[in-house]
Amino acid sequence: MRIVIALGGNALLHRGEHPDAAVQEANIDRVTTAIAALAHDHEIVITHGNGPQIDLLAVESDADPALSAPYPLDLLGAQTQGMIGSLLVRTLYDALPGRRIAALVTHTLVRADDPAFGHPTKFVGQVYPHDVASALARERGWHIGADTTGRRRVVPSPAPVRVLETDTIHDLLGSGTLVICAGGGGVPVTADHDTGALTGAEAVVDKDLTAALLAEHLKADFLLILTDVPCVYSGYGTPDQQPVLGATPADLRRSGFPEDSMGPKAEAAARFVERTGGLAAIGALDAAYEIVHGRSGTLVRPDLPAG
Repeated sequence: MRIVIALGGNALLHRGEHPDAAVQEANIDRVTTAIAALAHDHEIVITHGNGPQIDLLAVESDADPALSAPYPLDLLGAQTQGMIGSLLVRTLYDALPGRRIAALVTHTLVRADDPAFGHPTKFVGQVYPHDVASALARERGWHIGADTTGRRRVVPSPAPVRVLETDTIHDLLGSGTLVICAGGGGVPVTADHDTGALTGAEAVVDKDLTAALLAEHLKADFLLILTDVPCVYSGYGTPDQQPVLGATPADLRRSGFPEDSMGPKAEAAARFVERTGGLAAIGALDAAYEIVHGRSGTLVRPDLPAG
């Protein structure tokens, strides 16, 4: 099969860990073990999150006295693709000797008139005291919001339209290459209506929705979304919590999962299955092989036709 694997943001940094390079290098072995078992028998494309990494770079850029202004988010996202891609390539080379492996910095086209640009929702960077956050909003034109930890910058999260390097990824797969791409949802860019010239967007694209779109355009058979829970749960975190082992897109949408956790993953799985008739699954990183073989996770299958 052709499988697109979407690694969660916790794949390299677990909750509560310091974002040190050594910590991420240690965690990458767990990722490689999970993927290598599938790569022996299938065509593999790996996408990944970058939340902790782009937050760290945003803080460093904001605090650097040598800069007249912080680096824009599109360039910070490109940096995280290179770093995480390099970590994955090194360990996968050891786990899959003789296999062609390539990590690409990829760009995701978004619409300049996407309504998300008028309604920022994605938190990035550090927590600020109220007075500092207010000053940054005035000085830099930032939008500030309050999450569970305090006041942080919020940026737009426009819908992905197309991964610009899709044809290149397709060609690499055809040559037997395992491809790492679309990290953090890809570098968001808009295209000039007349010339097609690309401009970086101060935004963050949802990584799971980008993975679903890429899987659709690559004609993948399976979208595998890996996270830090063994499956989707209804009533997660409540006394009524129950595992959901099988679902249709309609089932997932009726469940109303939170937008800051399982919601985007469920929507990504639903979109891929609806648009392609393929299969998607959501589950734990360490169980990747078992999920693909129907022994773990939540399998998302097409809705049965009426009648």
